[in-house]
Amino acid sequence: MHTIKQIITTVFFVVLLWAQTPFTLINPTYLGNEKRNYYGNKAPDRLDIIWKIPLGEGITKIGQKEHIWKGSGWTGQPLMVEENDTLFLIQGSFDHHLKKIYAANGDIKWKYKFPDAIKGTGTLWAPPGTKDKKHQLMIIQGSRRGPKYSTWSSHLYPLRAISYVTGEEIWRYHVRRGASYSVDVDGSALLVDDIVYLGLENGYFVVFDPSPENTEVYREYRRPLTREKHPLFEEADKILHGQNLITESSPSRVGNHIYIVAGSGHIYGYNLTTREIDWDFYVGADMDGSPTVTYDNCILVSVEKEYIDGKGGVFKLDPSKPADSSCVVWYFPTENDTNNKTIWEGGVIGSASVNDLTRPSYMPHLAGFSAIDGYFYLVEHDKLDTLKVWGPNRKYRYSTPKFVASRWVGPGISTPLFVGNRMVVASYSGISLFEYMPDNKITRLQRRYIGSVEATPFVFNKRIYVGSRDGYLYCLGETEE
Repeated sequence: MHTIKQIITTVFFVVLLWAQTPFTLINPTYLGNEKRNYYGNKAPDRLDIIWKIPLGEGITKIGQKEHIWKGSGWTGQPLMVEENDTLFLIQGSFDHHLKKIYAANGDIKWKYKFPDAIKGTGTLWAPPGTKDKKHQLMIIQGSRRGPKYSTWSSHLYPLRAISYVTGEEIWRYHVRRGASYSVDVDGSALLVDDIVYLGLENGYFVVFDPSPENTEVYREYRRPLTREKHPLFEEADKILHGQNLITESSPSRVGNHIYIVAGSGHIYGYNLTTREIDWDFYVGADMDGSPTVTYDNCILVSVEKEYIDGKGGVFKLDPSKPADSSCVVWYFPTENDTNNKTIWEGGVIGSASVNDLTRPSYMPHLAGFSAIDGYFYLVEHDKLDTLKVWGPNRKYRYSTPKFVASRWVGPGISTPLFVGNRMVVASYSGISLFEYMPDNKITRLQRRYIGSVEATPFVFNKRIYVGSRDGYLYCLGETEE
């Protein structure tokens, strides 16, 4: 069992800066912390629209064709900061801007323009000991590359650090084209001892010091220096995947290892002691979700139905074991998109989530995930069923977790959230609020259509904040009677 001190430290992942700074970080990175398993403190009873604001629209390129995207997309989770008793959101959007927003009413404090649409979620970081007010709190944020330049350009800076205080740029990081066709940045940075660890869509895992004091001047910008760069693919992957070797996931930490899911079909473990990748579980599928850490130090990994013979779904892996079939605790396959309602064939695109940190004592340890087949699935992630199923490559048969329930929510790639006994599930059919009652009874409290939602929400003080592809950022919750 967790001690009270551990719960306070881990659950809230609150970083209290030195006395002269007014910031409390409530949601400082995608899915809350380095384990990607914290989603908020208290869910509402209803999904009334408290406010909504336009996030705008912008041009982005897919291949050589220009598209206009509205609102926000995957992963797109709002960050949250309490500053002098006022709550602020940090939200990226498809209109190319990063915005600082008053959580109470949606008013915009400042916005900073990136070169392209912002899909991913940023990471907040407070440099230790800085005396420059602009540098007291930074947002490390990625974007798409920029429709103005080719992927081979030397002018690509899709990863940048922005001052939370002023909205000014601090530095920008050049992403160089490699074997992968993409140079975008969708993942969220993980900081360990004030060093950045991040997977890029060029197919590399990079390590660098983000401190403004340790940047160099390049052209008219400042840029951090790369300490390490590790490929997240093998030569053989180019045969199966071609140039689709991108990494879109965010890294997670278990002990002295950082785990990252690569689109090349691997789950890699990076050793913080040796500074090398020494764990490699191969699936072969295109995988985009971030690894979620469970209370028993395993990781949940979502699998898309692409490049594999079997079905996509979710793995629970024990990384303390060798990176072969022996590390598989269970596999839960999901069905394919038989109605062709999405661009994906099937499986799970977004991350799985767990209720380990905020569950009431009467609830089992649950994992939840939204699949392309249109269902939201609930399983007990630490209990096994007697059923055996084929893995994604139909090479091994694996155990399955104890099934709890499934509910139709429509195809989705957003990560569902557990907050207490509530579950917030967004999809292309809107957003649903579920409640778990004893004896595995799952009740849908309300469903609201707010457009197609790819982004992951965040929940705080009975408010749900989430962006939609209809062009708006929503605040949902309980209006006064």
